Amino acid sequence: MSLNSYKQAIVLALIILFISCKHSGEKADMVEKKVEIPKPVLLFGYNLDNYNMVKDTISNNETLGVILDRYHVEYPTIYNIVNQIKDSFDVRKIKVGKPYTILSKKDSTQEAQVFIYHPNPIEYTIIDFKDSIATTRNEELPIKTVTKTASGIIESSLFETLENLHLSPVLALDLSDIYAWTIDFYRIYKNDKFKVIYDQKYINDTIPVGIGKIHAAYFEHNGTPFYAFNYVADSIKGFDEYFDDESRNLRKAFLKSPIKFGRISSRYNMRRYIKLYGRIKPHLGTDFAAPVGTPIMSTANGTVIKSSYTRGNGNYVKVKHNATYSTQYLHMKKRAVKVGDVVKQGQVIGYIGMTGHTTGPHVCYRFWKNGKQVDALREKLPAAKPMPENIKPHFFDYIKSLKKELDSIPYPSLKTPMVIDSTAYTISDITR
Repeated sequence: MSLNSYKQAIVLALIILFISCKHSGEKADMVEKKVEIPKPVLLFGYNLDNYNMVKDTISNNETLGVILDRYHVEYPTIYNIVNQIKDSFDVRKIKVGKPYTILSKKDSTQEAQVFIYHPNPIEYTIIDFKDSIATTRNEELPIKTVTKTASGIIESSLFETLENLHLSPVLALDLSDIYAWTIDFYRIYKNDKFKVIYDQKYINDTIPVGIGKIHAAYFEHNGTPFYAFNYVADSIKGFDEYFDDESRNLRKAFLKSPIKFGRISSRYNMRRYIKLYGRIKPHLGTDFAAPVGTPIMSTANGTVIKSSYTRGNGNYVKVKHNATYSTQYLHMKKRAVKVGDVVKQGQVIGYIGMTGHTTGPHVCYRFWKNGKQVDALREKLPAAKPMPENIKPHFFDYIKSLKKELDSIPYPSLKTPMVIDSTAYTISDITR
């Protein structure tokens, strides 16, 4: 081979090598630039790429049949759906104002395939009828629980204070339950104070869906401090109760009131002038005024010995608690128990009304001790079973850090309401 031919061969080989390397690099670039296939969007266990989704709210006079008809499901099919799911879901229970979701076909018919009913922010019921057999299943959204703390100084009422703090009014109900035996919430004083450590529940990390357990609370009522710590003192029964910082059970044998919230419109008075009778007549009970239909609770465990109607008392219930105490509840709109029923403390036994001799909606609460009617608000009520001595050391050790945390929570100023917690808190956290 001549020198020129040899050089030409070398040049050709280099060109081929260069082209090969270039193509190899391009292939590498192509691999690096490969586009990933997007993951399907899943909701309620369905791939939303396969459906059209509509969210709406149940209106007046709307039934499942009316809704499905609007989304192109024929009535014979609707009848079969309702009949097939009747044992697992009562379609008559869907309520006005509740949200629902429809998943429908993406074709020209746009026929509904799935109906999802949301009775509350956490639970939902799926009715799937895309196949010949309709099925239902009940699910819950995952809940995240965040422990928070809050404090407040009461200017008018506990409810209004919580509202100013952008806190759930459910906290007021829960606090009233905890202190139902020790604090008269009908006589809250201006500048009474509270602190609380509680659980707030969220879905999707941001949407508040309710108050969980109150771990500890402090309420200063007319200058007197009341601590409350949630604790399981009886491992056999397994339920938790609230105890103060000296291990005393806050629960007593009797509630202070037969209704959760309202106002005292008339007190026990041996010389009260009653307009209805036009003369002085002893008022041997305490009147708690509240709107018609407000639930009335038995203030203690016992057995119903009277559930009847008289011209003066209207609908009334009388409960015998033991050989010493009995209570009576007058002027009910409706009675919820009958003679012989065993009732528990806090159980609803009737509803506020205006039956009998009364000028407004209320319950007249009467209290018997040893067969004699006495002033329930002045009685020194018996306490619940004390904490066992062998449990106390563990209890005091358990509440040490909680008490320290409660004591360290600052109060907001009256002009600048404040909430302290372990996470950022906004007005959107208001729940129920």
